[in-house]
Amino acid sequence: MSLHIGDEAPNFTAITTEGSIDFHDWIGDGWAILFSHPKDFTPVCTTELGYMAGLKPEFDKRNCKVVGLSNDSAEDHLAWSKDIEETQGHAVSYPIIDGSDLKVAKLYDMLHPNASGPAKERTAADNATVRSVFVIGPDKKIKATLTYPMSTGRNFDEVLRLLDSIQLTARHQVATPVNWKQGEDVIIVPAVSNEAAKEKFPDGWKAPKPYLRIVPQPD
Repeated sequence: MSLHIGDEAPNFTAITTEGSIDFHDWIGDGWAILFSHPKDFTPVCTTELGYMAGLKPEFDKRNCKVVGLSNDSAEDHLAWSKDIEETQGHAVSYPIIDGSDLKVAKLYDMLHPNASGPAKERTAADNATVRSVFVIGPDKKIKATLTYPMSTGRNFDEVLRLLDSIQLTARHQVATPVNWKQGEDVIIVPAVSNEAAKEKFPDGWKAPKPYLRIVPQPD
């Protein structure tokens, strides 16, 4: 079954590089980023895992946990982590899920349900579709997804920007316009009436069109 924004993120138990987790319990009452990789010891993913390790303190500030997934064993993940630290300059500081049984990749609709075979015998090309990012809220609902090809490194600065936007919406009922960055003006969402907006934004707003109500970023 395909997963969509607004669906509950499927729960699972799994072994990780930091021990066994129940995913929903591990998320707790905060936010989470689950990002996946086709296979260990692959070049583009090596750069991604290293960059995410360097960026993780920013996610921590936003009460957002980070977890990786790759379709190999936890033991392979630990060995790969040494290469990541050596080449990228950041030690992997978050768990990586043992995906060698393909369970989580299938559960999150990243692999065909009939995919099979030992992890060691599956190539990165066999797992090419396992290149997704899921942003999950405290309610365990999927708030956003991104999927990239193996040849294109993901932009985790953009994932952080995306999280900031989603959290602003959750707190203040505002949306963010094209190319928005922290501190720039935002848009009052259509679900907020003008009467309610006057209470939330007593200093008013700019409205070049009735449906386009622009205010300074809250917080």
